[in-house]
Amino acid sequence: MLSSLRGIIHSKVGMIVTFGILIVIAIAFAAGDVTGFSSAGGILGHPLASVDGEKVTADDVRRRAQDELRSARQQQPDLDMAGFVQAGGVEGLITRSLTGLALETFGEEQGMRVSRALIGSELKAIPAFAGATGQFDQQAYLRLIAQRGMTDAQVQREIARETMSRFLIVPTVGATQVPQQLALRYASLLLERRGGQAALIPAAPAGPAPTDAQVQDWYKRNVARYTTPERRVIRYALVTPQQVAAQTAPSDAEIQQAYNADKAKYAAKPLRDVTLVTVLDQKAAQALTDEVKAGTALAAAARAAGLEARTVTAADRATLATQTAPAVAATLFAAPQGTLVGPLRGSIGFVVARVEKVTQQPGKTLAEARAEIVAALTKQKGADAIGKIRDAVEDALADNANINEVARDQKLTVQATPAVLSSGANPDQPGTQPDAVLAPIVAAGFAAEDGDTPTTVAYGQDGGFAIAALDRIVPATPVPLAQARAQVVADLTADRARRAARAAADAIVAKVNAGAPLATAVAQAGIKAPVERVEATRAQITANQGQVNPVLAMMFGMKQGTARAIQAPDGRGWLVLRVDTVVPGDATGQPAVIQATRTDLGRSIGGEYAQQFANAVAAAQGAKRYPDAIAQLKKDLVGGDAGQ
Repeated sequence: MLSSLRGIIHSKVGMIVTFGILIVIAIAFAAGDVTGFSSAGGILGHPLASVDGEKVTADDVRRRAQDELRSARQQQPDLDMAGFVQAGGVEGLITRSLTGLALETFGEEQGMRVSRALIGSELKAIPAFAGATGQFDQQAYLRLIAQRGMTDAQVQREIARETMSRFLIVPTVGATQVPQQLALRYASLLLERRGGQAALIPAAPAGPAPTDAQVQDWYKRNVARYTTPERRVIRYALVTPQQVAAQTAPSDAEIQQAYNADKAKYAAKPLRDVTLVTVLDQKAAQALTDEVKAGTALAAAARAAGLEARTVTAADRATLATQTAPAVAATLFAAPQGTLVGPLRGSIGFVVARVEKVTQQPGKTLAEARAEIVAALTKQKGADAIGKIRDAVEDALADNANINEVARDQKLTVQATPAVLSSGANPDQPGTQPDAVLAPIVAAGFAAEDGDTPTTVAYGQDGGFAIAALDRIVPATPVPLAQARAQVVADLTADRARRAARAAADAIVAKVNAGAPLATAVAQAGIKAPVERVEATRAQITANQGQVNPVLAMMFGMKQGTARAIQAPDGRGWLVLRVDTVVPGDATGQPAVIQATRTDLGRSIGGEYAQQFANAVAAAQGAKRYPDAIAQLKKDLVGGDAGQ
């Protein structure tokens, strides 16, 4: 609600250019984007911004921009550096670096420090640095940061900076209190009602068919529309439980050993169905017991006392001990069926219980338990066998072995995908759905660069894995005009219709704003379009599952008595909208609306407070930007590396 009322607009690059106050460094490392947190002051280069002597350098931002672009391409393969820069990516990177530096210096001035022990703890918790045992692996850590061009000192500095930021920001982010008067104003805004008139100017094809020259010109100017995005061929080898099945069949001795180790599990055991009531006060528990002994049912007596009885069925002694206390469970298992027990001290308060049913769970012989044991042992041995293969594969890859060498050593078969998009789709077979099982392999291929070492990824749902290696990159390629001609003609014709509708709508808007009634202006334009009444409250802007209705959003951004045009959401033409009534909202007499608004605002107000706090800290610490240097970096990025 708060973001929509303030008109916050998200760019197409999304979170890349959005100011993220807290970007957890562990997430960045786990995603492989280590340089997204490279030291802002530790690299020589042209300063773009500074805080208290610490600089954000052009070299640093350039490298981070390339890293974020590679990451963004996993979701938007056709994004290039020019698009990244145009969407505000550079400003976003500078803002994050500058804010991080400001928070760090501010915290230090307040006497706050991040200990080396805490830095080490944060570092060891990053999943990307875990070895085969799941524990922190120093060699894996050094190898990964070296691949990203970083040093241990830079990484530790950034962890310290992010930790300091969390110290300062997290308490503010957690704020949920919104003043009553603020909630009242927002609630009143939501109740504001506006009315007006709207007419749809249809985008209907008209005029002669496009000539060959016009088709060719449109194709050249819009060639990106008819370009197949970058594709990649990924080679891979699979290791699945089926491939190690011969090693996983348990022997009779192993089955016997597993049965003996779990004798308690397969032994016969007594079970109880019991009704339990927990009472905090001992006197109240005794009163409840006395009432039940006098003839009242336990559940009814509990309800009368404002308590709730619960029934546990087919529970063994260990289960009851966990839910009550060991002494209570012992008493219940010593009591015959129908006995009232208690009050007894439980783990919380006092327990009054009735033994409803006594049963005996029969045990299982080895023959009866064999199938269950074989399944468990087979699964475990399969996981162990695959784990050993994976360890051997990752050791070989760490020694710079290629996928062919690894496959030969492990007797695996190397396969290759066709030239696929990042979604896994094959443009040469448009009717074929991507193989969802290959999604991790495709993702690994699109995350790799030419010459990168193959990597291992999870494969399937049964513990298997795949070795994935980028084979080759097929650059984005325009579809020949002869092949795309039908689509080009359709797009050109539709564009002509939209432009004609836009021109007609603009002319109608001009007449309406000059004083003509909307129906008259539409008729004078020679357009047969009904004029309809439109009324809405501001709350309806996001009524469609939180998605902003652009027509209503424009309506509530206009002055009374004015008209504007907007493209119809369904693409059928242009809407001309005139606002003629504005009725302010007043939530003073609607406490439920105010409270709902207050609750809604409370979910996001912490982020608003935190952003304002961070901005204030940056200003107080004297954060500076150098526009000329920033502008030059943008030119360098677009001119020198538009598509990297």
